[in-house]
Amino acid sequence: MGVITSQKITSFYERFKAIDVTFSKEIIRVTGLVSQQVYLKCGGDFWPCVIYSSSFETAKIAANVQSGLVEKLRQANNVAGLRFCFKTADVDTPVTFFVSARVCGYSPYGNSKDIALFSLQFTQRPPDDLIGIIGTVLDANVNSAKRSDERILLTVDSIRKLGILSKETAVFIQGVPRRCILRDVSFSGAKLIMMGIAKFLINREAALRVDFDDPRESFLLRGSFVRSEEVEGRKEMIALAIKFAGGGIPMGYKVRLNNYLTQLRVEYKPESSAPAGTAATGNTAVDGARADSTAAGSAAGSPAALPAVTEPGRAEQEDPSAAAGDLPPNPLPKPD
Repeated sequence: MGVITSQKITSFYERFKAIDVTFSKEIIRVTGLVSQQVYLKCGGDFWPCVIYSSSFETAKIAANVQSGLVEKLRQANNVAGLRFCFKTADVDTPVTFFVSARVCGYSPYGNSKDIALFSLQFTQRPPDDLIGIIGTVLDANVNSAKRSDERILLTVDSIRKLGILSKETAVFIQGVPRRCILRDVSFSGAKLIMMGIAKFLINREAALRVDFDDPRESFLLRGSFVRSEEVEGRKEMIALAIKFAGGGIPMGYKVRLNNYLTQLRVEYKPESSAPAGTAATGNTAVDGARADSTAAGSAAGSPAALPAVTEPGRAEQEDPSAAAGDLPPNPLPKPD
């Protein structure tokens, strides 16, 4: 996720410290959480657990109540340490750290007699690594709503900074892939150029594939064509604007665009004149002149309302049982 300054860490902590992030499969993938290396330390022993959710002040974990953990917590006056482990693309070895906590209570997890959901209250500010990783996700979620129409023209420089593999990609129309060239992207939509007849494509559902590098990943962005333009000198080509379906935008895609816009905001200097073809919005310079909105912006919502995306472009409603798929199929083993 790149280097995050201490100033940014402080900002993340002050803005998001009480907001819980549920570790759905999509959030686990984006943050790089190594679930198998997460433990609760109590009285010198390590107990396997699954992180259900976390903020900068509290956490909820699922653990086996038949393993002797409850008795151990009583002996330790409910004092414990939660071990986090993350693997990010820009770090060779996993990042691990402990957060001191007090266990406030527990309740059965679903209908299980063996697994319970424990509530933890952190007794100190967590390490900057946790604040940076979770804060990056929350910041991307907030900005995807606030800056949904901010379009990024795909130039050689912006493609390199975004990590997009190529402007040449595919758009799936009724499941059939069609070659196209990306012109610009935003949180809420994109503009592409392809061969076709506008009247047969407007209002059609489509899915745009965008490939990124470092790390290599692809996102399938579902939506529909909302507007078309002629391509000068090419009668067989049309420019189409696609509006993404708001609930199905992958969190990884949001993080990619937000990191790029954040980098521009840092690089942009108000006292210097903006280069030709660059539009400035607040403290952010956006490549290319701002055109009409690709699509209506999604309504700004609570940063806590993170979508639980299980695969690129498909969203499902989050509920207390959503993390069940992340739990081991059998009760957690009693430690040696």
